[in-house]
Amino acid sequence: MKTKKHDTKWMVSVALMAAIVIVLANTPLGMIQLPIIKATTVHIPVILGAILLGPAAGAILGGVFGICSLISNTMAPTLLSFAFSPFMSTTGLTGAVKAIWISVGCRILIGVAAGWLWILFEKIKMNAVIALPIVGFAGSMVNTICVMGSIYLLFAKQYAEAKDVAVSAVWGLVMGTVTASGIPEAIAAAVLVLAIGKVLLSVFKKMDIGIGRAEVAK
Repeated sequence: MKTKKHDTKWMVSVALMAAIVIVLANTPLGMIQLPIIKATTVHIPVILGAILLGPAAGAILGGVFGICSLISNTMAPTLLSFAFSPFMSTTGLTGAVKAIWISVGCRILIGVAAGWLWILFEKIKMNAVIALPIVGFAGSMVNTICVMGSIYLLFAKQYAEAKDVAVSAVWGLVMGTVTASGIPEAIAAAVLVLAIGKVLLSVFKKMDIGIGRAEVAK
């Protein structure tokens, strides 16, 4: 009975976090205005869910994020939507599969990586104040590196055509995005995951939800 109750709490918590992901993905709340660019916050609940509820929950939430991205790029396509929506594929079935990997698969990896990294820090008893921003930063960089790296490996030619540059210039553009967008987003994620995660860890521990933590930093 206790296990069933615990599982119900877990599922409800995952559903609530998924709802937050959907809200962020479909409203301006999913973007933070930085001095030069806008940084996404949609991956924040994915990372937090992985920390609070484990890698499986993180994978589910990452999948929700990815599906939202796929739908957005299908309903409101941009120059690069071919890399995120199978319905915008310019290279047939192969391109569609690649697009699903980038939009959904790469986002699932955010939750998996963040969840297992948190478990590692749990085992070595790292202080939450140190562990939370590291997991936030790493989870965000997994998103940027996996997405942009996959675009480079799978869609270099199409990316070059969309940007009207030579294929040889794609690597520089990808690295420019990682530097200009990915790092600021990761820093924002580190700050937000620390600020929100520290509070939620305490709340979830009291409610006996998730994988928990032996001791919440004070």
